[in-house]
Amino acid sequence: MSRRTALPVLAALGALALTATPAVATTTPAQIATSKTNGVAYLKTLQAADGSYAGSGLSNEWAFSAFAASGTAAVDVTPGGDTSKNARTVYRNLLATTSWPSASPVVTDYERATLNAYAAGIDPSRVSASRNLIADIYGYWQTAETGYFGPSANFNGTVFAALALNGAKTTTGQVRVPQALRDAIVTRIRANQHNDGGWNYGKAEGNATQQAATSDIDMTGAAMAALCVSGVPNTDTDIVQAKAFLKSKLVASSGAFNAMFGVNTDSNGWAVSGLNACGINPQTGDFLTTQGKTPVDFLIAQQFNPGGGFRYLPSDTSPSAYASVDGLRAVAGAGFTATPPAPTTAGAPQWVAQSSLTSGTATKLALTVDDGAGNLKVCSVALTPTGATTTLGAVLDAAVGSASPAGCVTAVTPSSGTGTITTLNGKANSGSNTWKVGIDGGAFATATRATTVGVGDTVAVRWGA
Repeated sequence: MSRRTALPVLAALGALALTATPAVATTTPAQIATSKTNGVAYLKTLQAADGSYAGSGLSNEWAFSAFAASGTAAVDVTPGGDTSKNARTVYRNLLATTSWPSASPVVTDYERATLNAYAAGIDPSRVSASRNLIADIYGYWQTAETGYFGPSANFNGTVFAALALNGAKTTTGQVRVPQALRDAIVTRIRANQHNDGGWNYGKAEGNATQQAATSDIDMTGAAMAALCVSGVPNTDTDIVQAKAFLKSKLVASSGAFNAMFGVNTDSNGWAVSGLNACGINPQTGDFLTTQGKTPVDFLIAQQFNPGGGFRYLPSDTSPSAYASVDGLRAVAGAGFTATPPAPTTAGAPQWVAQSSLTSGTATKLALTVDDGAGNLKVCSVALTPTGATTTLGAVLDAAVGSASPAGCVTAVTPSSGTGTITTLNGKANSGSNTWKVGIDGGAFATATRATTVGVGDTVAVRWGA
C-alpha cells in the first residue's frame, strides 16, 4: 500500500504488445474478456513452485483480488496441477503462522491480508483457531483520534481499514462491523479530503497546507472506494468532488490519468477501481475524453497480448507484477477486493473457515462498545477459550485486562453468572435503553453473559433502545 514503482523483469511473457489503438470509443466487452483471460494466465506464472504468492521475498498476494474479479478461484490456481499446493491453501497456511507477518507488523499488513484472504475464499476472521484478521485490524484503533487505524500521519492505514472492514463481508454477504464504527471512519476520511477534491497518503486533517496540496491519483481512487463501500452514495458531495478531480487529470489522447509520477498503470488501476467501487462507469460521461479515449482504454493498451502482463510505464518493454494486478482488477470491474467465484476443482468449497474455537489455544476477537453518547471503543480482545465456543461474559471479562488498545472495557455487571448485562463501563440500563449485542453485523438483542460467541465472531455491544 505504499507508492509502487516499476519492478524488475519478473517473467519473459508478454513479448507481443498491443500496438493498435482501440477501434471504438470505449473498450468492448470482448476486449475486456480477452484481457481477463490473458491477465489471469500471466498472474498464474507468478505462483512459486510451492504454490505461494506471498512469503519470504514475495508480495504478490494482491493477485487474489484480480483472480476473483476475473472469475478465477484461488483454489483452482496450482503449480503444475498439484492441487495440494493450491494458492488458497498455501496462503491460508501462511497467514495462520505465528511468525506472520513480521516481528514489527503495521496495520496495513492485516488490511492487505484481509482483502486478499476474502478474495481467495478464506474468511478473514476465521483463518485458523488463533488467526482473526479483523481482530488484528481492530487492535490498531487510535483511542486519542477515534476513527483512525494506525498512526494518523499514515492516512492510508485508515483508508484501507475502511476497505477491509467493509469490503470483506461475511460468507453470507453481511457487513460484519457496526454502523457506529463505519461512521467514525467515514468522518475521518471526509476530514482528510484536499481542496481539489482528492486525497493523499498522508494526513491532511487540520493542516491547511496539506489540504491545499495537490492530491494523488492512487489515493483518491482508494479513498473514494473506502467511502462507497462504507455506504456513502456516489451522489454524495465528497464523491462528486473526487470524481471531478480525477476528470481534471485525464489525458485526452490516451485516457490515462496524469499522476504525480507521470502516467502509469498502477495509478490508472487504482483510480478505475475507485470508480468501480462507487458504481461510476469509467468508460462514459466524464471519463470519455474529447478524443474518444477512456481510462480502461489506457489500461488495455498497457497490456501485453497474448502474454497478459501489464507494463507499469508506457515505455516499459516487460510486464510488472503489481501493474498487472492493478490493471487487471480494474479492467475486470472490481474495487479493491472481490467475492470469490465458485471453484472448478472437484469438491472445493467457495469458502474455507475455522469452524470452532480450540480449547486451550489463544485467540483474538474483535469488539466494539458503543455507549450511545458518541464514545465508541474498539479493541482486539485476547483470550484462551475452554471449549468450542465462549460467552459474551468471558469476552468482556477478558477485555478488562487483555484488550488492545486498553480501556475498551473497564467493568461489567454482573461480574459472573449467565444473567443480563445491567451495567458496562459504568453505564447502567435505563428503561428501554439497555445494553444489547450483535454478532457479525446481525440484529441486536439483549446482552447477557451467557450469549454465545464463536470463533472469529465480530462482537458489537451498544447501549440504546
